[in-house]
Amino acid sequence: MIVTLVVGCEIAFWVLLAVGLALRHWAGMPRAGLAVLLCEPLLEMLLLVVTAVDLRNGAEPDWKHGLAAVYIGFSVGLGRSTVRWVDVRVAHRFAGGPPPATPRYGAARAAHEWKVAARWVLASVVALALLEGAIRYVGDDGSTGSLVQWQQRMLFLIGINVVIALSYTLFPKKAPERDAVRVPRS
Repeated sequence: MIVTLVVGCEIAFWVLLAVGLALRHWAGMPRAGLAVLLCEPLLEMLLLVVTAVDLRNGAEPDWKHGLAAVYIGFSVGLGRSTVRWVDVRVAHRFAGGPPPATPRYGAARAAHEWKVAARWVLASVVALALLEGAIRYVGDDGSTGSLVQWQQRMLFLIGINVVIALSYTLFPKKAPERDAVRVPRS
C-alpha cells in the first residue's frame, strides 16, 4: 500500500504541476495556478500520515517505509526547485518567457553547483530525520535494519553531491576563447 501511495503521490505531483502551469501560462489565471501548485505539499502530508499509521498499526518497518521517508525528503528539498525549473521552461516554450539561463563556466557554475548540492543535502537531511523518527517511533520492538540502510544511502548521496560541487570549485570549466586566431590546417 505504501509503494502504491508513493507512486500515486509522484503522479499527482506531475499532474498538479501541469494543471498549475497550464492555469498560469495558458489560461491567464496565475492565482488559480498558484493555488493548485500550493496543494502539492498536501500529498507529502498524506503520505507521512499514512506511513505513520501503518507503522502504528504494527507493520514491520521495511524498505517501503524508508522509500516514503526519502520521497518526502526529496519533495521538501527538491520540490520547489523542480517547480521553478519546469515553470521557466514552460514559460519560455509556450508563453514567450525568457530562455532558461544556467551558468556554464567558472565561479558562476561552481556557485550554481553548490546551490544544487545544498538542495540535495537538504533533501537527504530531511529524509534522514524522518527515517530516524521512524526508527525511534518503532523502538526496540521492531526490526529497523532497512531504515538504517536508507540512512546510509542518504549519507552516501550527501557525499556524492558535495564531491560534485567541490569538483566544479577545484576544477572550474573555462569558457571557450571566442577571439582566438584560427590557425589553418596544413
